[in-house]
Parts: sequence; C-alpha cells; structure tokens
Amino acid sequence: MKKRLPPLNWIRAFEASARHLSFTHAANELNLTQAAVSQQVKGLESQLGCLLFRRLPRGLELTDAGAAYLPAVHDSVERLTVATEEIFGHGRTNLLTIKVNMVFFIKWLAPRLKNFRKQYPGTNLRLTSNIWVNEVERENSLDSDLEIRYGKGHWQGMTSDRLTWDELFPVCSPEYLAKYPIDADTFDLSEHMLLHVMGYEEGWGHWLSQANYKDIKTSQGFYMDTLVSALELAVLGEGIALGRTSLVRDLIDSGKLVTPFKTKIPTDEAFYLVYPNSHVKHQDVEAFRTWLLSEVQPAWEADRE
Repeated sequence: MKKRLPPLNWIRAFEASARHLSFTHAANELNLTQAAVSQQVKGLESQLGCLLFRRLPRGLELTDAGAAYLPAVHDSVERLTVATEEIFGHGRTNLLTIKVNMVFFIKWLAPRLKNFRKQYPGTNLRLTSNIWVNEVERENSLDSDLEIRYGKGHWQGMTSDRLTWDELFPVCSPEYLAKYPIDADTFDLSEHMLLHVMGYEEGWGHWLSQANYKDIKTSQGFYMDTLVSALELAVLGEGIALGRTSLVRDLIDSGKLVTPFKTKIPTDEAFYLVYPNSHVKHQDVEAFRTWLLSEVQPAWEADRE
C-alpha cells in the first residue's frame, strides 16, 4: 500500500530543518516557534514510521533515511516556490498578457516590439497565440489583457481598434512564376497550386469574384489554418497565396514574393486590437494600446505607397 502524502507544512518544516540542521533556525525562517517546527517534524516521522533526525545536544543530524529523503523534498519545495512566484508573485502584476494572431505577430508585431521595449522597459509581455481559440467561447470573454484578432471588428461586449487597412492580391515566388507563367488575361487556374487559408471570409473565392474571374473553380490546392503557413509555402515556390498588404510588404521588397496581377481588392476584414468594454484593466493596457496605435499610422502610410 502506498504511503499517504504527508501535509505540506510538515514537509516544509523538515526541509528547512534539514538545511539548517536546527529547529530554531528553521523556525526563524518559517516564522514559527521552535516547538511548532519540532512538533511538525515529529508528526512527519510518525506518519513515515521512521526517524529523520538524530537530536543532538547541539543541533541535529540527518539519519540515513532523512538524508535519502531530503534531495527529493528540497527539489519539490524549490520548484513549488518558483512556480508560485512566477504565477502569483509580485512580478506577475507587471506581466501584460496579449493573445496574438500568429501571422500578425510574426510578420508585423514582432519586428516592432523593440520599439515598445525602448519606451516601456519596465513592462513585461506574455505573448500567446490565439490560433486554437473557439469562436463561440471567445465571443463574450477574454482570457488575456488584450487580444489581436482578425475579423470585421464586431465582438459582443468588446471594444476594438482597427490596426490594418489591407488590399488583397495573389503572391508567389519569382521561381514559381518563371516555372508556371500566368496569363493575366485568362488566369487559367487549372495548372496552378492555390494556397488556401481556412477561417478567412475573404479568400480565393472572394478575390476571384471581385476581380471578375467568377467562373473559375478554386477547389484545388493546399488548405492551411494559418496565413503564415501559406506565405511560407509561397516563398518556397509551392504555389500562389493571397497576400494582405500589411503582411507581405517586406517579402515583396526583399524579392521573396512577387505580384503576378495588378488587381488589388480592398479588404473588409482586418486585424483589430480587442479588449472588454468594462472590467478592471491591467495598469499597462493603455500604454501598449497607445504605442500600438502609434505604430499603425506610419505602417499604413507605407503600405499605401
């Protein structure tokens, strides 16, 4: 039969006493009386059915059993202490949690975070992906201080600041275009690999319809759950993706992607900074919001050039 796990305060008393080899010093550390620490250690020994210390005239000495038990106990106490501090400690109050759309983080936000760090060196960020967020569950809730979402800006109970004003257009690598030339007049897709992204209303069907290629079937190709995956495959010459201005500007400027068509369709969908209409906000929410919106304007002007 397995031994029942002893009370945590007994284990803590043993660990401190073993480090100091003194009930008195352990009591000072734990803000207890010497008698209380001694009694807790006796309780632990009684439950384990084994002496952990030899009581000497001047201090304590670990028994063989106590010495064998100490490393595991010490490691467990240390790990629990660290985890408690990280999750609930004083530093946690300075941790601003932001849930971010993956492609927006990689292609837009990450390169600019150094600017935030310069302006607000004392603010620590916890960045998580919202790739697997259930739309129904998140409609009326937010489990982060701020979130960057993609959509049309309407979420019940939420305030949203628009971050991007994109145009939608096909992109591919120069190597792909050289290997599979595209006729801009007929745009026959039968020989081309289309890279689809699930979850976007404004996908290939939308662009083709707006560009007056309404009779073309778009079922062939790869389907992915993130635009960053589609753009990576496009860079590697595996097909044609739909680019959004704010996300592909650097890839086009660097020559990794090209635009085989002149037709660009303004998007109704966009990236938004989202936060609840009313609840107690993190002290640094407004600082991050102000900084982010200040970064949006020059980026938007650059995309319009």
